[in-house]
Amino acid sequence: MKQLTKAEEQIMQALWQNGPMFLRELLEVLPLPKPHQNTVATILKILVEKEFVTVNVFGRQHQYVAAVSKDAYSKRTIKQMVKGYFDGSFSNVVSFMVKENNLSVSELEALLQQIKNQQQSKN
Repeated sequence: MKQLTKAEEQIMQALWQNGPMFLRELLEVLPLPKPHQNTVATILKILVEKEFVTVNVFGRQHQYVAAVSKDAYSKRTIKQMVKGYFDGSFSNVVSFMVKENNLSVSELEALLQQIKNQQQSKN
């Protein structure tokens, strides 16, 4: 799976949130300033080539459908970030978040409880 550019990710976010859409519908949900229709069409073409999007053809109309789920893309992106910036260690990520005050003690305790619950449900 390839990496998305910021513009490609914006289109994918719209498809993930709204489901299959035609170009006009997609343009309506994009935030301001809205890109030109030709720009969005070009980005969609690239997303089809990258296999992130599939197309349903209805006569002359094209409906665009996310072929990669948001969860699958998020999972891969997070793993790449952890590998690239934190030596592949998720505990290094948590340590960094605590150090930067982005994760409170109560949030850390809740995370630990969630891990414990998942481990218990596996056994």
